[in-house]
Amino acid sequence: MTGFDLTELLAARGGERYDLHARHLNHQLPRMLHTIGFDKVYERAEGAYFWDAEGQDYLDMLAGFGVMGLGRHHPVVRKALHDVLDAQLADLTRFDCQPLPGLLAEKLLTCAPHLDRVFFGNSGTEAVETALKFARYATGRPRILYCAHAFHGLTTGALSVNGEDGFRDGFAPLLPDTAIAMGDLDALARELKRGDVAGFVVEPIQGKGVHPTPPGFLRAAQELLHRHKALLIADEVQTGLGRTGDFFAYQHEDGVEPDLVCVAKALSGGYVPVGATLGKDWIFKKVYSSMDRVLVHSASFGANAQAMAAGLAVLSVMEDEQIVAGARHTGELLRSRLAALVGRYELLHDVRGRGLMIGIEFGRPTSLGLRSRWTMLQAARKGLFAQMVVVPLLQRHRILTQVSGDHLEVIKLIPPLIIGEREVDRFVEAFTAVMDDAHSGGGLMWDFGRTLVKAHLGRRE
Repeated sequence: MTGFDLTELLAARGGERYDLHARHLNHQLPRMLHTIGFDKVYERAEGAYFWDAEGQDYLDMLAGFGVMGLGRHHPVVRKALHDVLDAQLADLTRFDCQPLPGLLAEKLLTCAPHLDRVFFGNSGTEAVETALKFARYATGRPRILYCAHAFHGLTTGALSVNGEDGFRDGFAPLLPDTAIAMGDLDALARELKRGDVAGFVVEPIQGKGVHPTPPGFLRAAQELLHRHKALLIADEVQTGLGRTGDFFAYQHEDGVEPDLVCVAKALSGGYVPVGATLGKDWIFKKVYSSMDRVLVHSASFGANAQAMAAGLAVLSVMEDEQIVAGARHTGELLRSRLAALVGRYELLHDVRGRGLMIGIEFGRPTSLGLRSRWTMLQAARKGLFAQMVVVPLLQRHRILTQVSGDHLEVIKLIPPLIIGEREVDRFVEAFTAVMDDAHSGGGLMWDFGRTLVKAHLGRRE
C-alpha cells in the first residue's frame, strides 16, 4: 500500500505554488501575475465562482479560456467520472472497440447532422492538426488558407495557420500556408485559382478581439471552396458547444455545412482533456482507405474512457439544462446592458459578440485630459488601458477577466454558460464603477497605468 496522500501533500506544500512555478515551469507566468496583481490564492471553486482562504468569492468571467463551459465541478460530470473510474474498464487496450467513444461520437454528430464521423484527440490544437492533415490527404493538395489574426493553436501545424506574428516569431520554418483578411472573398478566390488549396480554416468568431465573420461570408466562402474542390474547416474549439447561443457558431448562418469541424475545451467538462474532429464520411474513408492505414492517424490517449465519460455527461447536461438557450438569453442581456454604456463613456468604443462571447473595445477619448493619458499609455504599449480595466475588476470587485490579445484594447468575456442575471448585474455594476473611475481624470487606475508604463519601459531597456 503506497504512502501517497494527495490531501496531505497539498496541505504541506500548496503554499509554495508560485515558487514551484518560478523554479520548475514557465518562470514568466508567476512574474507576470505578480506584476499585475493577479497572484491570488484560490482555495476552491464551484460553478462560476472561486473562493479564497478568507472566504471571499470571485466571479469567473474567463471560464479557463472557455474550458469551463458548465462551470467548475458540475455534479453530473463529477458523478460520471466517479462512475467510470469505479467501473475499472479495460481502457486503451488499442486492440478492441470500447462503447464510450462510439456513444460520444453518435451524440456529437446529432448536433452536426451533415457530418458522419469523429476522430478523438486530446486538445483543440490537436483537433486542428487532425483537420489540416485530413484536408491535405483527402484533396491531395498542400496549402491551407486562414484568416489574419486567427488563433488555431500552438503546435507546429496549427501555428502555421495562426494569424498572430507574436506566436509565430522564432519558430520557422512553418508550413507554407497563406493568410487572407477575414471577409475578403476576392482574396479567397484569388488563392483558390492557384489550384493547390486543400482547405480554408476559420473561426466563426475570432477569439482575438472577438470579431464575428461578416454576414454571409461563411456561406459564400463555402460555395467558392467547393467550386474549387477545397474544404471548409470550422474551428469551433472556443465557439462550439453553446458558447455563442447556437450549439456551433457556424449554425448562426443558414446553409453553412463545414466539411470538418474542430471542437474541444467545453467538451471536457473542465476535467479531462479532449479534442474532436468531426468530418464527412468520404474524407475519413480516404484517410483510412485500407487496413494498412488503420493507424495512419491516431492519439495515444485519444478516446480514453474518462474523457469520453466527461463528454457524454457534458452533452447530457447541455440538453437537460437547456444550456444553449440560456447562453443566448444571458448573453443578449449582458451585451445589451454593456452596449448601452457606449454613449456614456468616451473611452468605451464598442461592445460586440454573440451569446456569451463578448468583446468590450476601448479607444481614443475626445477630451484633452483623458486623451493625454491615453496617448501616454499607447506610446508605451498598446493594450495597457485594457489591462488597467482588468486589474481593478479583480482587485476591487473580485471579477476575473482577460485582455483579448496582445496589443489589443479589448476585454473578452467568456464566462461559464451557466451564469444568469445575478452575475450580469454584478459584472455591469463593477464595470460601470471602473469606467467611472477611469473617466474621473485621476485616481488609482491611472496611478496603476503609470506603473504599467514604467514596468514595460523597464523590460524594453
